[in-house]
Amino acid sequence: MKPKTIRDGVVWMGAIDWNRRLFDSLIPLPDGTTYNAYLVKGSEKTALLDTVDPAMKDVLMSHLATVDRVDYVVSHHAEQDHSGSIPAVLERYPDAKVLCSPKAKPLLSEHLEIGDNRITTVEDGETLSLGEKTLHFLHMPWVHWPETMVTHIPEVGMLFTCDLFGSHLATSSLCVGDEPHVCEAAKRYYAEIMMPFRSVIKKYLERIAPFDCELIAPSHGPVHTNPKCIQSAYSDWVSDAVKDVVVAPFVSMHGSTETMVDYLLESLMDKGTEVHKFDLAVTDIGKLAMALVDAATIVIGTPTVYGGPHPTVFFATHLANALRPKLKYATVIGSYGWGTKAVEQIAGLIPNLDVEVLDPVLCKGRPGEQTYGALDRLAEAIKTRHDSL
Repeated sequence: MKPKTIRDGVVWMGAIDWNRRLFDSLIPLPDGTTYNAYLVKGSEKTALLDTVDPAMKDVLMSHLATVDRVDYVVSHHAEQDHSGSIPAVLERYPDAKVLCSPKAKPLLSEHLEIGDNRITTVEDGETLSLGEKTLHFLHMPWVHWPETMVTHIPEVGMLFTCDLFGSHLATSSLCVGDEPHVCEAAKRYYAEIMMPFRSVIKKYLERIAPFDCELIAPSHGPVHTNPKCIQSAYSDWVSDAVKDVVVAPFVSMHGSTETMVDYLLESLMDKGTEVHKFDLAVTDIGKLAMALVDAATIVIGTPTVYGGPHPTVFFATHLANALRPKLKYATVIGSYGWGTKAVEQIAGLIPNLDVEVLDPVLCKGRPGEQTYGALDRLAEAIKTRHDSL
């Protein structure tokens, strides 16, 4: 996509990565992604807000081929999908200065070998005039690194939010309103990246609310032309409210554990509970993360391998602990051959989850009448607790 004007003097200069399918060697990207950079031209100065991933540096540089002057490069976040092409931009514009938060300066120096003389730090709330356009810098640490900030330009009614409100979505639609596929991509992005920081995001949502921006421009995904839609969604996601939803990630080696999972979920569905079943051997972990955003309960299904949970369950449980969803309840079900410490080991993997651990259901070999009775009681216990939320 060629550079596109969003507002008078504000031009999108990013790159669309249609083919990327994995981020951080962890996060699935079923819809690719975009790396958004924005050129802001005032009557006196010009600023480039962020750059692109180094893999697509040539795209950004081709966009800049007709730009004679860049005075400032604003680095909202030092992670390389945003900052990785800054050295190339500085080489092209030898008089340009990098503007960043004080905590970002050492990160940019260390990761990208940018000299201290090329970096100027800006304080929280500081403003910089480009001439008829004002850059208003707002520090927002831990969204999602400690050095992150955003930029508000009141004259054009735009808020440039870096990772906040973003989505991994390759699309030819530069600006969007409330399209369902964009909302889903934004929820996936929140679940995979932002959910661990929901307590601080709550404060930042309150801070930016008075700006009443017409456009929100994140660093990944399209620009939001209906900011209230994405802000309302975030308000819901970061709230403490959970829904009558059970998420059941599991692995089953010989079928017994999956039989137990199916029985429990059928019982819960009969009671009106929404359930999500994820076979960890084949699942998209992004989908699992999305389901955890609103869920009240997680049911971890595992066979026993060498006395403990299946290694894939270890991974998924560790991930859930790192994402810190607002779950209220957790339990473990599964089958074992001769003995197990699966429950004790899984409990040790989730110290970040403030949950009530419900009585687990484990059986030796294939489940029978006694196991099914225990699963019925577990379903009743889950539903009773959900009804009291």
